[in-house]
Amino acid sequence: MRSLENHIVPPGILPQRLSDYVQGLFERLPSHQGIKKAIKRGELLVDGQVSSTGHWVQAGQCIELVEREDRLGKIYELPLHVVYEDDALAVINKPGGLRISGNQFRTLENALRFNLKPSSAYDALLQPRPVHRLDSPTKGLVLIAKTTQALHYLSHQFARKTIHKQYKAIVAGKVEGSGRIAQMIEGKEAITEYTALSHTPSLQHQWLTLVELSPLTGRTHQLRIHLSHLGHPIIGDSLYGPETMQHKGLFLCAVALHFTHPVTGEPLRISINPPEKFQSFPAREQRRWEKYP
Repeated sequence: MRSLENHIVPPGILPQRLSDYVQGLFERLPSHQGIKKAIKRGELLVDGQVSSTGHWVQAGQCIELVEREDRLGKIYELPLHVVYEDDALAVINKPGGLRISGNQFRTLENALRFNLKPSSAYDALLQPRPVHRLDSPTKGLVLIAKTTQALHYLSHQFARKTIHKQYKAIVAGKVEGSGRIAQMIEGKEAITEYTALSHTPSLQHQWLTLVELSPLTGRTHQLRIHLSHLGHPIIGDSLYGPETMQHKGLFLCAVALHFTHPVTGEPLRISINPPEKFQSFPAREQRRWEKYP
């Protein structure tokens, strides 16, 4: 068992349940749902003991977030494309259709120990951890922490919105120029900036547009919802587009990450090219258009 963070409850606090008191306390647990899961997994200790969500917090108690070795799951032996790796962190090119984590075995998280070298740092995590999420059908770059320091520092960067993420997508219709979409999602602010890069005629959609996307917030399905709201759903997105949008895979890829290295303090810019289908599909649509009488 490895201690990640701890907190001593100060005197004079109002009576609160553990799950409520911890909210906002640990940067590794940014959501209420994440807190409840950590408590259920026995990763939040009170005075060294496993507790429950209904525990009433008292002054002087020590609340500790730990990593439990006995919670390490079976390794998923799936080869992944490691774009960057050092002793503190890694960047993985996640394939489309793979979940980041969850209650199932076939996840990116369970495949990390098969693909990454163990960190030699004193605060090395037993299990490397994704610092952010991508939808299951979305392909592309995922930032992984290999140490406690990296996990804390990178989570803090995400919370302060100082990590820049860039995506490319192919959408239905002709998007012109650039702009900003500011549409709330589930009552929360959500902002996406977009730029049209190229256009291709299409028999089915009239036009296809390759767009570059920069989310300024990180809501669930944000890019897919925003492009649909703009009237240009992402090709392959049957959830937020019409049934005719069904395609083999979603044409959305996280292509770049810009962040500050948690150890060296140097800026890192990691980028990849989108999948080959981002070229072959428009080319095929162009040929069909040209052959149409």
